[in-house]
Amino acid sequence: MILITGANGQLGYDFRRMFDEIKEEYIATDVNDLDITDIEKVRGFIKDKNISLIINCAAYNNVDKAEDEPELCRKLNTYASRDLAIIANEIGADYITYSTDFVFDGKKKFPYTEEDIPNPLSVYGKTKLEGEQEVFRVKPNSFVVRTSWVFGIANNNFNKQVINWSRSKDELSIVDDQISSPTYSKDLAYYSWELIKTKKYGLYHLSNDGEASKYDQAKYVLDKIGWQGKLKRAKTKDFNLKAERAEYTKLASNKLEKTINMKIPSWENGIDRFLEEITK
Repeated sequence: MILITGANGQLGYDFRRMFDEIKEEYIATDVNDLDITDIEKVRGFIKDKNISLIINCAAYNNVDKAEDEPELCRKLNTYASRDLAIIANEIGADYITYSTDFVFDGKKKFPYTEEDIPNPLSVYGKTKLEGEQEVFRVKPNSFVVRTSWVFGIANNNFNKQVINWSRSKDELSIVDDQISSPTYSKDLAYYSWELIKTKKYGLYHLSNDGEASKYDQAKYVLDKIGWQGKLKRAKTKDFNLKAERAEYTKLASNKLEKTINMKIPSWENGIDRFLEEITK
């Protein structure tokens, strides 16, 4: 039996859909079903459920709000990630949790590998990095997967925001000085599952192929939906954001691709399939 936490988010939703398709049994939980920040409650919840894999999709990911709520952010991103690893150890289950490109400072000019030294610029990035370290400290045979700019049909994301803005505005300004890779949550779930089956534990990067600025991503979406407005370039400093953003955080997925012997599709391909999904 598989336990999914954060099951109502983008990634959790796509894991559920995939498992429904392949007839894999799972228990889906979200904050209303299970408080993962309370280790005793989690222990009680999983008792006698024969859990063989815990997939942690829960996270505090409001990057700017985290600057004002560091302890709440740490509670979920660091301590809960660690506690789920402790429980997985206790019951002999496999464990996978997710981290972020925000662990890097963006000073590099080519894709980040798992060997690069993290240097997070924000509370969110710091708590995610601490979560990675704590997970491997308590359960070295875990999977920790860093990803970037996730979008899917569940919940809100940048693609959906762009589409919503386009409905009411004929001019948009989007930053062109943040570069990474938009990642389709459906691909994130699918290739994570392929990785889990290998039992080759460790730290991995998983993002869609290629790289884009937020401007490039918005332009691609707007062109695809036939928006007739004017798209303007902006800079991060033009917006009064609480958390500092890195300029370049593209993740190299080579290690994961080699491990599963599969190639991850481009971010453009991911957006194409996402747009097909939301117009169904």
